[in-house]
Order: sequence, then C-alpha cells, then structure tokens
Amino acid sequence: MTKNTITEDKINQLLDEADLEETVFWGKELVISYRLRSGFTVLGRAACVDPANFSFEIGRKYAREDAVNQLWKLEGYVLQLKLANQVTDLREDS
Repeated sequence: MTKNTITEDKINQLLDEADLEETVFWGKELVISYRLRSGFTVLGRAACVDPANFSFEIGRKYAREDAVNQLWKLEGYVLQLKLANQVTDLREDS
C-alpha cells in the first residue's frame, strides 16, 4: 500500500468515530447525519417506496453506504489537494 491512498478502513474509522443523529421522514426515509471529528457533517439517506416495507436496520445499512460513498469522494479530494500542494511546493524551490 502506498501512502498516497485512501483506505476502506480509514473511511469506516471516520464514520465509526462520528456522532450521529437519525431521523425517519414520512415513515419510509431514514436520514443519518454523521458529524465527523473535524466538525464536518455528511448525510446518509435511504428510503423505500412503500412505508410498509420500511426497515430501520436495512435503512441504517444503506444510509451508511450512502455516507461512505460521499466520504470516498471527499477524502480523495483532500488527498489530491495535499498532493497538488506538494508538487507546487517542489516547483517553487527550483
């Protein structure tokens, strides 16, 4: 593994260490707000068409997956910024 990578373990750690609030809307949609240690928040959402099919546990699973997908993008962006700054810093030293 190279140092310039985001790992699944890191993404899961971010969510595992987050504070969260869960809200059910309309009896069929679960929204979970994850407040990361940095204070940044990520929302995970999961819903079904028929409220009779709603399962809180299944909703938690898919809402977390939604939050994980967002974090991959955000953490990738942060890493890209760090790498870009390293390249910029190297060029300025020349």
